[in-house]
Amino acid sequence: MIRNTGRRGDGFVLLPATMIAAVITAFALTLVLHPSARAAEGAGRVLALGGAVTEIVYALGEEERLIGRDSTSTFPEAATSLPDVGYVRALSPEGVLSVGPDLILAEEGAGPPEAIDVLRAAEVDFVTVPGGFGADAVLAKIRTVGGALGVPAKTEALADETRAALAEAAARAEAHDGAPMRVLFVMSAEGGRLMAAGQGTAADGIIRLAGAENAMRGFQGYKQVSDEAVAAAAPDVVLMMDRSGEHAVSDETLFASPALRTTPAARSGTVLRMDGLKLLGFGPRTAQAVEELSTALYGG
Repeated sequence: MIRNTGRRGDGFVLLPATMIAAVITAFALTLVLHPSARAAEGAGRVLALGGAVTEIVYALGEEERLIGRDSTSTFPEAATSLPDVGYVRALSPEGVLSVGPDLILAEEGAGPPEAIDVLRAAEVDFVTVPGGFGADAVLAKIRTVGGALGVPAKTEALADETRAALAEAAARAEAHDGAPMRVLFVMSAEGGRLMAAGQGTAADGIIRLAGAENAMRGFQGYKQVSDEAVAAAAPDVVLMMDRSGEHAVSDETLFASPALRTTPAARSGTVLRMDGLKLLGFGPRTAQAVEELSTALYGG
């Protein structure tokens, strides 16, 4: 039944009590379902895409605003309880938007490009966190994430702490005696063929910060390398991500490959395995990664 709401002489519409109650209820539900409507600083529902991005949110003490993460965001352990929207470089817009973010923090290189175009066109704030593989890059990531979250004091405190830790770790790494160790980073060794890190990679960056030399130079990115190229590189050490399951490879299998069999690393049996996100993420734990790698290479 349609009721006439009536109109006062001064032009204001008189609403029945039931309608007023409905409006108030709807407004209250909006606040509950969309925390950004009441957030005092920045967005209330944040989705982090990229392991280092997620780490920075936690390091800033803003983890309560996270409502999702990508599959590379595995640290800290608490992050793994968040909804997983997929691999950062193989996202689907539907999966990302299904968690209802009002701010997406995505590391540079998130993709595919067509998915990112859809997300940028959606009514969601989208911030790209810059990449890079040096101390300055880590600080730029912190400032970008902190700026997007609207926490300037926390951001500068974390940036200052991280800058000091990185400088100290780098200074200790450079203090070793003798020639730099030649390090070969192996991304994978499937079928006995090695995929190694060249220049312009996170592996190259962390190796140099640790006071060592990337044994594979002359090419950019990660690529499959020939047996002859690896033998000629003559690495002293093989560095790998610490993996388990079907992606794991034993020392024996690794050094049985023709590519490595004659290298100094094979003769000494030197393989270093480190947590991949800490080693290559260039986030808040990079100073720890530099210290751990440098100590493993040159001793404490």
